[in-house]
Amino acid sequence: MCGIVGYVGKQNAVAIILEGLKRLEYRGYDSAGICVQKGRKLNLIKKAGRVDNLSKEVAKHRMVGTTGIGHTRWATHGGVTDANAHPHVSSDGKFALIHNGVIENYAQMKAFLLKKGYKFKSETDTEVLCNLIAYHYAKENSRTKGQSRFVECVRKTLRHVEGTYGIAVLCVDFPSEIVGARKASPLILGVGEDEYILASDASALVSRTQNVVYLKDGEIAHLTPKNFFISTLDQADVSPVVDKINWSVADAELGDYAHFMEKEIFEQPAALENAMRGRFSADGSTAQFGGLNITPGEFRDLERFMFCACGTAWHACLVTEHLIERFARIPVEVDYASEFRYRNSPLDPRTLFFVMSQSGETIDTLAALREAKRKGYRVMAVNNVVGSSIAREADGGIYQHVGPEVGVASTKAFTSQLLIGAMIALYVARMRDMSFSDGVQYVEALKAAPALTRRALAQAPKIKAIAKRYAKYQDMLFLGRLSLFPLALEGALKLKEISYIHAEGYPAAEMKHGPIALVSESCPSVFFAPKSEIFNKIVSSMQEIKARKGPIIAITTEGTELPEGLADETIFIPECHEAVLPIVAAIPVQLLSYYIAVERGCDVDKPRNLAKSVTVE
Repeated sequence: MCGIVGYVGKQNAVAIILEGLKRLEYRGYDSAGICVQKGRKLNLIKKAGRVDNLSKEVAKHRMVGTTGIGHTRWATHGGVTDANAHPHVSSDGKFALIHNGVIENYAQMKAFLLKKGYKFKSETDTEVLCNLIAYHYAKENSRTKGQSRFVECVRKTLRHVEGTYGIAVLCVDFPSEIVGARKASPLILGVGEDEYILASDASALVSRTQNVVYLKDGEIAHLTPKNFFISTLDQADVSPVVDKINWSVADAELGDYAHFMEKEIFEQPAALENAMRGRFSADGSTAQFGGLNITPGEFRDLERFMFCACGTAWHACLVTEHLIERFARIPVEVDYASEFRYRNSPLDPRTLFFVMSQSGETIDTLAALREAKRKGYRVMAVNNVVGSSIAREADGGIYQHVGPEVGVASTKAFTSQLLIGAMIALYVARMRDMSFSDGVQYVEALKAAPALTRRALAQAPKIKAIAKRYAKYQDMLFLGRLSLFPLALEGALKLKEISYIHAEGYPAAEMKHGPIALVSESCPSVFFAPKSEIFNKIVSSMQEIKARKGPIIAITTEGTELPEGLADETIFIPECHEAVLPIVAAIPVQLLSYYIAVERGCDVDKPRNLAKSVTVE
């Protein structure tokens, strides 16, 4: 969940690293640091707080050099202090290291190193790793000479590591070189003109190059001014495959918007168009996917689907479960990825796994994928980042194609996951008992989603005014039924994430089974109340809230009439097909959460304690 940048080239590394850190700040913003090598000297500056704090400190010094590493931190081991910020320097002053991940056996390593006389200035597992590299380097004898000595001491150290890591290392004895390595934590090598960049995310290097090498687990990269070399922990040479990033730096710029979350909310119509482009059959009756690597016959033989995800993606899976069971009539189970790998769940042999992750690097989801494959199941992935770990390790998959999502609170990635889930439901349903005409109707409904979403976004001024009136509350309930129950969970999550208001999501009918005890004049409820066969049931639940003086914000479809005085605020969304309804219904709760957070003065794009991509367990 931290941001890593390393640079080797002819330019001044400082400006390049600071720019990269700024672009990576959504991955962690507790503290930041930079270390630049000039000759056989390591120049280090690190500060608690945002990257701006580091930039101001760097500006006070004349820091120059053509090789360096930088880091923006999301704290795991040790509090948010200057001392705990990265990079860390070994106690002998020979190595500087930045690290994303968790070293699980760091305590044993630290005890060993303390006995050997190594000193520690921080509480982090990273400093332990840095000192262990120094230990192996000092232990090397004349049998290992030249450039390989730097690489070999890193390699020997990593063989002792239990846990996860993405690292970049400098050594005073090897000016203009960086060694990087990864295990279950993303690390990308950017290949530029007479320069190389290591980063944990493509956004840090796309302004310099779009040519990248995605390092795999257990690989070590050795960067020099003129070339780079990749090998494994077992000393096997690797022939690198250079891929191309399919988006530009402009896609990750803020533009005229106040926040990335606002920008990404309003990008959703275009994002939906990109997610469905080229994915409908020529006769317009079903979906088609190019990367599933599974035949229609194999799909028809399936008896069960299993979806694993975390956070917002888990909510998208719940909606997908409803749509697959509703239209394809096949059982679906949704599990938290973090729980699946530790449960001994009985599984039908004719089960197909899906994992869902915007980043493709979510550590729990990646672990669930590996556990399912270990048990012999085929695993499909829905994710947004080409070349990510999940994309590479899955047996097949579907890319979201929505471009970079920088806001920590997911918006356009979520609605595109809902869309892809609806397309999967259609794809399976048409193989089973959905008719041609029903398929055509379903496809036309999905194609209308971008336009319907634009109409929902037109409600922004009204929702902004509602948000001003409700920003004072400290508790809120979100209530929905069937496919909109997961939207209640998502609405509550969004509000918690960025405004710090305590919020809970429930099925509306479950209110009587406990949560209604929370209802009062100071606890508003947001109801999803579209026109449907259970509309009267939802109205009945709303009346129970109203009878206890609870304020109500109703999200309903155009043309629907609620009993007079039942809702204090009403937000209308376009009437639409059942498969599209969750996508359109997501817009009001995204806007409501966003405007409430802005009204409360919260840092929307950098909510406290959170980072964008959860790459540590």
